[in-house]
Amino acid sequence: MKYRRILFSILAVILLASAAGCSSSQNEEHKASAKARLITEDEKVYVGFILDTLQDERWYRDKELFETQVKELGAEVKTLAANGSTEVQISQAELLIAEGVDVLAVVPYDAEAAAEIVELAHKADVKVVSYDRLIKNADVDYYVSFDNEKVGELQASEIVKKKSKGKFAYIGGAETDNNAVLFRKGAMKVLQPLIDKGDIELVYDQYTEKWDPAVAERNMKKALKKEGNKITAVVAANDGTAGGVIKALSASGLAGTVPVSGQDAELEGVRRVYKEIQSMTVYKPIVTLAKNAAEVAVKAGRNENIATETSVHNGKADVPSILLEPIAVTKDNIQDTVVKDGYLDKKDITGE
Repeated sequence: MKYRRILFSILAVILLASAAGCSSSQNEEHKASAKARLITEDEKVYVGFILDTLQDERWYRDKELFETQVKELGAEVKTLAANGSTEVQISQAELLIAEGVDVLAVVPYDAEAAAEIVELAHKADVKVVSYDRLIKNADVDYYVSFDNEKVGELQASEIVKKKSKGKFAYIGGAETDNNAVLFRKGAMKVLQPLIDKGDIELVYDQYTEKWDPAVAERNMKKALKKEGNKITAVVAANDGTAGGVIKALSASGLAGTVPVSGQDAELEGVRRVYKEIQSMTVYKPIVTLAKNAAEVAVKAGRNENIATETSVHNGKADVPSILLEPIAVTKDNIQDTVVKDGYLDKKDITGE
């Protein structure tokens, strides 16, 4: 660990100096700041946390909770966010590896492309933990997430409770995100039998580039136009896409009459659930996710034994995994879930 950091501290300066778009004066500033940020305690585990984005509310929570837990465990952490760019995310991994991290926790933007991060890390004897989203086709060391097929099952099940027949639309997440694929897979476990019976017609089925609510809104408008506004229900993959869907429904005078699912229990999503504009969301206790992932990352950095009860095949390897239970949130159980856990404040939800 000690010698690797000495070598990588030199590489970090070189990497930063060659970063695209930097002037020579900027390069000198980057070199100085890189030296200041390197971990000097030889035996202290250094964790790199690479996020896809910080443009969504929930990832700020993950960042804060994960960093706090890592530090409480006696390790150090540095977080970088790629904001929806594969190239930036790979460059950030290279930088953190060069700075001497012992382990990377990665929320991949592109599940397939992130395999390069694993390859780079392993060449430097750095372990990789897939955080929330699984990196595909790579020898990932550990995966910590929720049961994402179960998320999709919960979404579809709650919608089917509202409407069990008619024309359904599926507005997914980003196809580059393996979780979005799993959400749809879980939802189809519920919907397909009803489709086969002829009770449900899936008239629109589209992923949403970069999970962008504006893209979801455009997709929903296309679905409404295609069907002459005759859409019975919508399974939307998260609260952001649900927000876009509901904007499109509002423009057609249908908001609140067409059931719409969500996920992540974001404040705006839960507010819509409370107002009965959105039918449900899925609460994935991020405190639990961040705590488990931080513990795995720090133990991995210390080369300690890590107990896992299951594994998930990612196309190349059976990845040792910890899968946590998601919770469906409707207006009836807001108090007993997100409010009771202190995740959201009741006054913020109700406005009272």
